[in-house]
Amino acid sequence: MYDAIIIGAGVTGGLTAMTLARYNMDICIIERENDIAMGSTKANSAIVHAGFDAKCGSLKAILNVKGSKMMPQICKDLNVDYQNNGSLVIGFGDEDKAKLEELKENGIKNGVEGLSIIGRDELLKLEPNIGDEATCALYAPTGAIVCPYELTEASIGNAMDNGAKLELNFEVEAITENNGIYTVKSKDGKVVEGKIVINAAGLYADKIASMVGDNSFKIHPRRGEYLLMDKECGNLVSNTIFTVPTKMGKGILVSPTVDHNLILGPTSEDRIDKEDKNTTPNGIASVTESAKKSVNGIDFRMVITSFCGLRAVGDKGDFIINMPKRGFVNAAAIESPGLSSSPAIAEYIVDLLKENGFEYTKKQNPVTTRESFKHFTELPIEKKNEIIAKDPTFGNIICRCECVSEGEILHALRTNPKPTDLDGIKRRTRAQMGRCQGGFCSPYIMKIISDELGIPMEEITKKGNQSTVIVSKTKEGVTNA
Repeated sequence: MYDAIIIGAGVTGGLTAMTLARYNMDICIIERENDIAMGSTKANSAIVHAGFDAKCGSLKAILNVKGSKMMPQICKDLNVDYQNNGSLVIGFGDEDKAKLEELKENGIKNGVEGLSIIGRDELLKLEPNIGDEATCALYAPTGAIVCPYELTEASIGNAMDNGAKLELNFEVEAITENNGIYTVKSKDGKVVEGKIVINAAGLYADKIASMVGDNSFKIHPRRGEYLLMDKECGNLVSNTIFTVPTKMGKGILVSPTVDHNLILGPTSEDRIDKEDKNTTPNGIASVTESAKKSVNGIDFRMVITSFCGLRAVGDKGDFIINMPKRGFVNAAAIESPGLSSSPAIAEYIVDLLKENGFEYTKKQNPVTTRESFKHFTELPIEKKNEIIAKDPTFGNIICRCECVSEGEILHALRTNPKPTDLDGIKRRTRAQMGRCQGGFCSPYIMKIISDELGIPMEEITKKGNQSTVIVSKTKEGVTNA
């Protein structure tokens, strides 16, 4: 019997789990995929928004601004990459400038600090490569960037360090309630019970809510396609460059990442299919053309990958965070600025539980920090040698593009939440994320996974389920026709 069951191991579920695990509560996080951060969390713009865009008084506005202020300390505690790089919403004439003034006023009402409208001369000082047609911009110095799946991995890991349990490959089929106890059943027959259920199921939050009789909202996917550029392009801009937002979103951005790449996107297209993550020629063309207008000098020959993310868009125009039934909490329709708001959403849920009589005492000495070897390659040579002297595996480079060592991969495999597939290693260490996209290092990583977890290489997958990589070793298991 758990005090709380959290459905969904994305950034919302992760920060909520971390926050609740610092109370005297037994917590179980359940996730239908083979790893954490497999939904919207792994495919988004990675922006900590300042908070000027959301409608004043909405949950999006309130929690965005609060979450943005909380993010630096959380990332510091969890050893997660965070960079306060600032953001610019650029305009291309008088009509756009009027819209930027409206955004500024809205942002001031939301409590965003430091907003200003700047002209082209000042814009060029901040961003020498800004597009030739850009005439003005809204400058938000509190805008930032973060690694969303690293934040999720660290927050869930911290929750587990404080006693939380993680159940993967748990696809919820039914939820029943009897005398204040919820029974959650998976498709393959697993069962967990708890006094509280927190629905952080992303695109499927409406389906989960309907299992307890709450049909008050619907979720649909909004596709967003992206291009990721090589690190050679990472210094082309320093701020996150937006265009004037529309009802479909914040527009196609050009932004550095915390790992020194350049990201372009997303498109914005409402869909029906909640599993449609394909990239398209039209989507890539749209990203390319918009990015060219915003920033000069983008070398599209340096694209190393493209991908598509799906945002969980609700039909209420705002985050849906409520308790429609005692003990059952919705954290639904957490689209942009969901990542920025996630720490504040977690606190909001704690307050909601307290308001409804679910009181728990805080742990006296919870674990609040996390160790990371992600930046081993950036350490001074003396520190590297010190680590290698203690553990020689850190001297064996496996991923040449990102300079990731065997020691870093082994550390990931031994640290909660533990990965079991290639993409899990990628998200935790960046191995396979460089120019060759795993072309050289994947076999070596598979061998490390096989040896560490004691499973045959033929059973290792790219991302769980049926995504096996090899059938057999060369010249083994092959018969003549």
